[in-house]
Amino acid sequence: MTNEKKFVQKITARDENFAQWYTDVVREAKLCDYTAVKGCLIYEPNGYAIWENIQKDLDERFKKTGVQNVYLPVLIPESLLEKEADHVEGFAPEVAWVTHGGLERLEERLCIRPTSETLFCDHWQKTVKSYRDLPKLYNQWNSVLRWEKTTRPFLRSREFLWQEGHTIHASAKEAEERTQLMLKVYYDFVTEDLAIPLICGQKTESEKFAGAEATYTIEAMMHDGKALQSGTSHFFGSGFAEAFNIKFLNKNNELETVNQTSWGLSTRIIGAIIMVHGDDRGLVLPPRIAPVQTRIIPINAHKEGVLEKANEIFNQLQNNNIRAEIDKTDKTPGWKFSEQEMLGIPTRIEIGPKEIEKEEVIIVRRDNNEKITISINELEKRLPQILEDIQKSMYNKAKEFLDSHIDSATTMEEMIEKFNKQRGFIKAMWCGSEKCEGEIKYETGGAGSRCIPFEQEHLSDTCIYCGKPAKHMVFWGKSY
Repeated sequence: MTNEKKFVQKITARDENFAQWYTDVVREAKLCDYTAVKGCLIYEPNGYAIWENIQKDLDERFKKTGVQNVYLPVLIPESLLEKEADHVEGFAPEVAWVTHGGLERLEERLCIRPTSETLFCDHWQKTVKSYRDLPKLYNQWNSVLRWEKTTRPFLRSREFLWQEGHTIHASAKEAEERTQLMLKVYYDFVTEDLAIPLICGQKTESEKFAGAEATYTIEAMMHDGKALQSGTSHFFGSGFAEAFNIKFLNKNNELETVNQTSWGLSTRIIGAIIMVHGDDRGLVLPPRIAPVQTRIIPINAHKEGVLEKANEIFNQLQNNNIRAEIDKTDKTPGWKFSEQEMLGIPTRIEIGPKEIEKEEVIIVRRDNNEKITISINELEKRLPQILEDIQKSMYNKAKEFLDSHIDSATTMEEMIEKFNKQRGFIKAMWCGSEKCEGEIKYETGGAGSRCIPFEQEHLSDTCIYCGKPAKHMVFWGKSY
């Protein structure tokens, strides 16, 4: 019993110290580990398996919209990076450079890619000639390097995994439609597969991607009330294309410049899963993305017929496309239960001599700890239903939390008071001035603009800071 208590006590209570709780869960669930280079992580099997499922599900969604996967180099010549001024200025503080090849100094520095817009543009400038070559709908699954000063597992690391989509189109209308489509793909994936509710909209000018005409975002709320930017889609217009001279002959045999988009989602979404759904016992994984959906735990496994029945159930579930495993270790049942809970496995199946005698099993839900006794003969039918109910319940619980932590304000005094009393987002009107945006963030102690939502509300006629006519209703909040 002492060992079982010790296992759970390794996690700091979530409401006592949220930052430490997060670190404890990442460590004890064995999601990733640190390396000799600050900010560069080892993705352990438990963490990488979650990313593999994210990649699999998201990749299918991309391909249904016509996207093809490619792979471009990790190194970018400095001269190439500098072709788009706003882009290079935006990334300059985070760029890592290769200056030597072997023992010789390179004639030109090579950037380790922070993102790949310039590489794609260089490729398309050489290969796109006619309207018949368009559109190009490309995506690559890769890693990028950004020399962040402050790092935290999954949320902000120097090297991280992601996908970056890049497309070019014959018209601005087509490019804008693709930008919005990919935002919807992200929205559907995160809400449906990860059970995370979102707010979405357009970033302000000061928050948009370097070199973009417009950036659209999906924003999730963590349990501590902070926002996590969870995916972005950028409309570039013809800015990059002009810099790289990407032109094509239209149907009238006239030269035109292409219009471009890019969009990305990274392993920081794993951090969102942890912080939205996790609790004091560890991870809570949505069934659709969980690497293991159920763990079979034999009780009194040494007794006759127990392991045999566990294996029989395992094979039965595998044949029905349920991701299952058996805990055959010699640990105590209490330890096994705690470990399954720590790893966030959505359900466990308890089977022992008593259950075998009654021809039933006990299913325990990770999300609410409910115990459900069912006949072994009903397992094939009932377990998928239970998993789907867990998925929906997790979303509804997170949605209820999000909705209850969104407020509104019409004066700065009201906004400051509400941010001091309750964590979360506040809706307020804004005039569009970057100066006001910065002052709001300063006076609220770090609550910046999260997005201008597509569905606007009229809270007042004037900007919450300066009193001038308001242009937009904005979500404000502190963020990671």
